[in-house]
Amino acid sequence: MLHRAMGSCGDKTMVLFLWLSVIYVCKISAEFQRFEHPTKGDGTLRFLVVGDWGRKGEFNQSRVAFQMGRIGEELDIDFVVSTGDNFYDDGLEGEDDPNFLDSFANIYTANSLQKQWFSVLGNHDYRGDVVAQLSPFLRKMDSRWLCLRSFVVDAEIGELFFVDTTPFVDEYFSDPGEHKYDWRGVSPVNTYTAQLLNDLELGLKESRARWKIVVGHHAIRSVGHHGDTQELVDQLLPVLQANNVDLYMNGHDHCLERISDSKSPIQFLTSGAGSKAWRGDVDESNKEGLKFFYDGQGFMSVELTRSDAKIVFYDVFGRVLHEWTTSKHYLHSEM
Repeated sequence: MLHRAMGSCGDKTMVLFLWLSVIYVCKISAEFQRFEHPTKGDGTLRFLVVGDWGRKGEFNQSRVAFQMGRIGEELDIDFVVSTGDNFYDDGLEGEDDPNFLDSFANIYTANSLQKQWFSVLGNHDYRGDVVAQLSPFLRKMDSRWLCLRSFVVDAEIGELFFVDTTPFVDEYFSDPGEHKYDWRGVSPVNTYTAQLLNDLELGLKESRARWKIVVGHHAIRSVGHHGDTQELVDQLLPVLQANNVDLYMNGHDHCLERISDSKSPIQFLTSGAGSKAWRGDVDESNKEGLKFFYDGQGFMSVELTRSDAKIVFYDVFGRVLHEWTTSKHYLHSEM
């Protein structure tokens, strides 16, 4: 039957069209790859969160890295989350770009940081060779490195959904200025982002994790330099609110902050202070739900049990700036 169907030119054309259609759909699909990360024997999960860091140790990146190592040892962390803008100013130039070693492997050298790093892309990463940053070749250079566009980490009591937010931002397409973005793998962008949201919503609905966490580069809510990302407020936030997400973690604004959502229990947590920070750049008109803001360098820790979550923000000296806990049995308590 197949040989007969291949006999006419018209049928050959149809088969070729269908084959190309499959390839096309696979190319634009944002389907999330899943990684398993079991919790400790006591059922706890601990990790650090840092963003906007890759500056070859400059702008206090090395100082932040040192304190991350110290706190990471105290907490006995399971892994590290990077919220993007991993390599400045314009991502990586290729798989052999020395910036990978100079800004990552040779900076985060503490024993406690020799754990898996789960990373998303930021807008600065898209200004370089995105394919290189996603390449398995980098994992051969440093096995800690894992960077994909969108993926899920199943850590038993918690699931972390990593989301590629840069393609959502219209400005990067309509008014890129002098910057050139590497959009390979995300075109046509409207189809890509629609598929990403669909896959995310499906994953969140199916999740049975005690804690649902979404990680992206761009803020949904922020009082910092960039402020709210309207495209994410319009498109991503409704998905999170409808699917009982507990925490949204991001970078992009070079600060540390916590904002409570007015319509759900979601906490918006910015950890984008891994190196260069913006001093004094605060949007005074956008403070609804703001619980904490710090415009210096630092990072964040997350501790989860089945019943409780604890978030701690640290400065460049490792001092605790803000601590917040929440329980599944009641709203939350602040410290």
